Amino acid sequence: MGEIAKDAVCGMHVAVATAKWAFEYGGKRWYFCCEGCRKKFANDPERYAGSRHDSHAAGLVSIGNEQPAKAGCCGGGHEGRHGASAQVTAGAGAVGKYTCPMHPEIVKDGPGSCPKCGMALEPQEITGEDEGNPELEDFTRRLWTSVGLALPLIVVMALEMLPGNPFAGWIHSRWLGWVEMALATPVVLWCGWPFFERGWASVVHRSLNMFTLIALGTGAAYLYSAFAVIAPGVFPDSFRENGALGLYFEAAAVITALVLLGQVLELKARDKTGDAIRALLGLAPKTARRVENGGAERDVPLTEIVVGDRLRVRPGEKVPVDGVVIEGRSSVDESMVSGEPVPVEKGEGDRVVGGTINGNGTIVVRAEHVGADTLLAQIVKMVSEAQRSRAPIQRLADKVAGYFVPVVLAVAVLAAAAWSLWGPEPRLAHALVIAVAVLMIACPCALGLATPMSIMVATGRGAHEGVLVRSAAALETLEKVDTLVLDKTGTVTEGKPRVTDIVVADGFSEDELLKVVASLEKASEHPLAAAIVHRAAEGGIALEDVGEFASMTGRGVAGVVGGRPVAAGNETMLRDAGVAAGEAAEQTERLRREGKTVMLVAVDGRYAGVIAVADPVKASTPLAIDELKRSGVEIVMVTGDNRVTAAAVAAKLGIEFEAEVSPEGKAEVIRRLQKAGKTVAMAGDGINDAPALAAAHVGIAMGTGTDVAMAAGGITLVSGDLRGLLRARALSVRTMKNIRQNLFFAFIYNAAGVPLAAGVLYPLFGWLLSPMVAAAAMSFSSVSVIANALRLRADKL
Repeated sequence: MGEIAKDAVCGMHVAVATAKWAFEYGGKRWYFCCEGCRKKFANDPERYAGSRHDSHAAGLVSIGNEQPAKAGCCGGGHEGRHGASAQVTAGAGAVGKYTCPMHPEIVKDGPGSCPKCGMALEPQEITGEDEGNPELEDFTRRLWTSVGLALPLIVVMALEMLPGNPFAGWIHSRWLGWVEMALATPVVLWCGWPFFERGWASVVHRSLNMFTLIALGTGAAYLYSAFAVIAPGVFPDSFRENGALGLYFEAAAVITALVLLGQVLELKARDKTGDAIRALLGLAPKTARRVENGGAERDVPLTEIVVGDRLRVRPGEKVPVDGVVIEGRSSVDESMVSGEPVPVEKGEGDRVVGGTINGNGTIVVRAEHVGADTLLAQIVKMVSEAQRSRAPIQRLADKVAGYFVPVVLAVAVLAAAAWSLWGPEPRLAHALVIAVAVLMIACPCALGLATPMSIMVATGRGAHEGVLVRSAAALETLEKVDTLVLDKTGTVTEGKPRVTDIVVADGFSEDELLKVVASLEKASEHPLAAAIVHRAAEGGIALEDVGEFASMTGRGVAGVVGGRPVAAGNETMLRDAGVAAGEAAEQTERLRREGKTVMLVAVDGRYAGVIAVADPVKASTPLAIDELKRSGVEIVMVTGDNRVTAAAVAAKLGIEFEAEVSPEGKAEVIRRLQKAGKTVAMAGDGINDAPALAAAHVGIAMGTGTDVAMAAGGITLVSGDLRGLLRARALSVRTMKNIRQNLFFAFIYNAAGVPLAAGVLYPLFGWLLSPMVAAAAMSFSSVSVIANALRLRADKL
């Protein structure tokens, strides 16, 4: 684990190695999540220096643990750093802060609307249980009320359109206007009140949005009609048709109902984007079977499990926490973290992940990470953060939306002016209807939703495939990558040495040779010694005691095993011991050309054989590299390992390589490729890869690697398998295609809708767009964008 500090202002955890903001005070260095927190601390350090937030402060994730403590925040506009770090709990009843999906820097203590765009805020905390959406419940009540009151108004409008207008007498009577106003008033002023609040807020905050247009449109139609009923004499003849004033109560009421319908459908669709996190939270079991010191066993809530507890996991049960198997053997389905459906065999010493499913055996696990420290909790946190992040393509939509509403207002005014001057009678009445239709159809909501909805769905989808997206920018850029730089150890290879070859001399067997060398090496601290001992354990070979053990740096080890002198090391070691190993020269040279480390063995003063150890290429690596090369990606392996070993691995995979490169040198390779015009992704797993991961356009960290590497990468492959990179790239391609579809439809819709509403087709065909039709089209355009984004949940990666 990399060193973690806690932000004294907001309580968020900060990786010291990658922290950008720090402050010296009281003889120590304080680290912060953002510049806003750092400034707040610097202005009043005494206030915060003694305050230490608990381990479940804001920004952490609690799986089956106590409720996160609420921490204060600087409140600065730092592009959603606090908004992104969602508190996520598995328990019910969580009450936390709410944020805007389009403007994550907006954070409030409860539900409401965004002052910038007017959209309903979403909870930062997503619980394991679906506790309902207060905004959705409120809007649903308003919708059904508006429908019930608007239906009679629609009936009146339909009767007026009957051939010959048989009901003209009572339809145009004065008393009917009062009835229509009585029906429309609660619809517009109560059911539609949230739209007026949001429209006014948009003016106050100088951030005109869809609700600005809706409030102006429905407000204008309602106020005009109300004045026509209350004081009809104030209107000139240019407002009258056949001596009567047109009333638009039904338009105001129906538009309000349609906008409410659109909001309800949108809120329901947006609520589905939290399903991914709720599904992840549901992977954690609620209880664990703890083995007490006396051997007794009992089921306890997951909240009571602490590091060091022994937990029995029976066949078919979920592993409760991250830990190490200390007893038993079984196969474990790890598809929830790796995306791979094939169960993995687990035995003593193997690590297991909380939330994975035990197979047909019983195992006892020692708990190592619980609560917010489990991998599942970190996955949930990363998904939450990614869903709040913003893709660079969003800047285009934001820029267009910033100009769009003022342009629409200008179009509405110009269209109204044109109709009042040159339109058919009654001109002013037509001008009002045209202006309302333009305002209704021009809602920019679909434009604003196009990117964030796709990002939210895609990050949740990726999490279930073992691909964790830490930032939307990384997801957007990945599809453009044309060059992939790979670390060797732990990325291309397994990251731990294994015995690959045992070549014996006449008179010796493989088991005999392995037994004496493993017995000798068990006393050694050399990294290769563990590989030899592990190979013997896999073969069930019992080791013997060693006497007179000696380790000679740069040469090897020697000792007495079972009364027989044994020496294992390089040619110099055997030569000094007077052992001729000429017959091994050809074999050792061949093995070394393959990038393997060779150990020559002498027993009883004569040559006994050779054991070769290497860090083998992962079985899945060749397939992943071949697929990437077929897709046009240039692959370069950059490693700090020696040139011979690197050349052997690169030759096996058919890729270019650079060897004996320092961590800073890896970052320099990245920059060199970037200067050559390449879009570069870097995949690595170690602390030494962090500079290169940060320098690349897209950093891809192996989930089996270090915390520092994962903090520096924009995407994490949970299983540490390069096949996950294929899924990540496919996810990037599909997500960006989905976003472009959304943006295209949103742009085309508005580009075509506004002129239609302004009446450009009236001179040719006599067609006018009803404000009610415009409102319906506006509402369903937003829902269609969200529905398109939700398709990503079913895409095959």
